Amino acid sequence: MIKKLNIGNNILEGGYMKSYWINSLNEKEINKYETLQENINTDICIIGGGLTGINLAYNLSKHNIKTVLIEKDRICRSTSGNSTAKITSQHGLIYKYLADSKGIDFAKNYYSANEDAIENISNIIKNENIECDFEYQPSCVFTKTFKDIQKLKDEARIVNEFGGKAQYLEAKDIDINNLIKVVAGVKFENQAQFNPYKYANALTKICSNSKIRIYEKTKAIDISNKNNNYMIKTENGCKIRTKYLVLATKYPIINMPGFYFIKMYQSTSYGIGIRTKERIFNGMYINSEKPTISLRTVKDENGYLLIIVGSDHKTGEEMDLSNSYINLEKIAKEIYPRGEIKYRWNTEDCITLDKIPYIGEFSVLWKNCYITTGFNKWGMTTSKLAADIITNKILGEKNKYEEIFTSTRLEPIKNIKEVSNMAKESIDGLVIKKLEIPKEDIDQIQNDEGKKVEINGKKVGIYKDKDGKIYEVNPICKHLGCELSWNNLDKTWDCPCHGSRYDYKGNLIYGPSVKDLD
Repeated sequence: MIKKLNIGNNILEGGYMKSYWINSLNEKEINKYETLQENINTDICIIGGGLTGINLAYNLSKHNIKTVLIEKDRICRSTSGNSTAKITSQHGLIYKYLADSKGIDFAKNYYSANEDAIENISNIIKNENIECDFEYQPSCVFTKTFKDIQKLKDEARIVNEFGGKAQYLEAKDIDINNLIKVVAGVKFENQAQFNPYKYANALTKICSNSKIRIYEKTKAIDISNKNNNYMIKTENGCKIRTKYLVLATKYPIINMPGFYFIKMYQSTSYGIGIRTKERIFNGMYINSEKPTISLRTVKDENGYLLIIVGSDHKTGEEMDLSNSYINLEKIAKEIYPRGEIKYRWNTEDCITLDKIPYIGEFSVLWKNCYITTGFNKWGMTTSKLAADIITNKILGEKNKYEEIFTSTRLEPIKNIKEVSNMAKESIDGLVIKKLEIPKEDIDQIQNDEGKKVEINGKKVGIYKDKDGKIYEVNPICKHLGCELSWNNLDKTWDCPCHGSRYDYKGNLIYGPSVKDLD
C-alpha cells in the first residue's frame, strides 16, 4: 500500500513545500547568507538566487568584476529546487515544432545549444569536484496512445536530419514498458540528471569565496533607471546602485518597458518522491500527451527514490485541484505498489507563447539590463545557457547562440489560439469578473474552505480554517490588478493572469508581484 502523507508535514516557511532536493542537505550543510542592511554600490547586480543567477555569479567570479546577488527568500528554494532536475536537450517534442515554425537550422542550433549546456555543467562539476549526484542517463519521450506514434517518428526524423542523435523505439525496447504500458518512444543518449540543490549550494560557496557578495531574505521591490544606471530598492529600505542589472527572477518583477506579461503565463506542476528498495528503471522519461507524466530515479543514503512530476495546469485556473497529488500517487502505485510517499511539492514555471525562452536585453530602451525568463519547464540546461549568454554580453563578447533566444523579438506569435486564450483570461481577470456579484454568504463557507464574497458592496476573499477562524484579503493581485482565484489544494490565492500566488493570510509566495495582499 502507498502511504499518504499529510501535506502539512511538508510545509516550509513562506508556504513552500519541501522537495527531496531541498531536504537532501541538513541545515548545517546549507550555506547561509545575511540580509542586506546598508546601501551599496556594485558593478553588477543579479536579482534572483535560482540556478540562472547562481550560474551567472559563478561565471563572473572568474573575472575581476564587483558583483552582488540578492534573493528574496533562500538560495535555490523556488523553481530550481523543486524541479525534476533533468539536464537534457530533449524538451518534449520540440524539434518538429521548431523546424516547422523557425526552420531546420534554428532547430539544429537550439539542439546544439542545449547539448553544449549539458557538457558545460558536467565540466563545472568535474573541475570544482562538486558532489551533486550527477550521472549520465538516456532521456525518452514516450506515448501511451497510438495516435501519437507519428509525432514521435517525425521528431526522431527531424533530429537526425539536422545531425542530432535520436532513436525511435518500439514498446519492447523501452525500459519502463514492464512497469507501465507504453506504445512507442524517442530516446536521446548521453543526457544527465543531478541534485540541483547540492550543485547550487556548492557554487554559492565558491562564489562567496571570491568577489561575489550574496544576500538572502533581500527582496527587490522597485527598480529605477537614470541614464542607464540602475537603483534597486529593497523591502527593508536599502538601495543598490549598479551599472549592470540582471533580472533572473523566473518571471520579471517589473513590467515596463519590457512588456513580458503579455508574452508569457505561468504553469503549476506537482511532484512526489516514492521510496523504493532498488532502482526500478534506468533513464529519464516524460510522456508526449496530456496530462504530463515525468519520471526519474535518484539514489540516496536510504536506497532509491522514484520522482514523479505532473498534473500541470495554468496557474490560477479555476478548477478543483484536490486530486493533483492523488493522480500522481495512482501512477506511483501502478509502477511500484510497495512504495511509500516521502515527499510532496509543487512549483511554477514560465511558459512563453512561442515555446522559446527570452534571454538577453530586457528592453532596447534600457541599456545594460538583461533578462532570463520563460524556460518552459526545462530550466536545468536553459539556466546554464542563459548564464553564459548574459556573461558574454556583460563582457562585450559574442555568444553563438544568443540570437536563438533574443528577448526583444517582436515577430508575430505563431500560436494564435494560445495568444487569444491568454488575452481573454487576462481581460476576464481585469474587468469582467469585477462586475459579477457572488451569491455566497459568508456563513455558507465551510471550515477549511475559501471563497470570494461581497461584504458591504466590496468583494472580499475569505478563508475559514479548520477551527472556523476567518482570514480576509482583498482578492486583487498586486501585480497588475487581476482578480485572484482560490486554490483549494494549497489554500492559496492564485493569479490567473500572470501566476502570482499568495497564502490565505495574503503573504506573497510567488511573483511577479513583489507585495503582499491587503
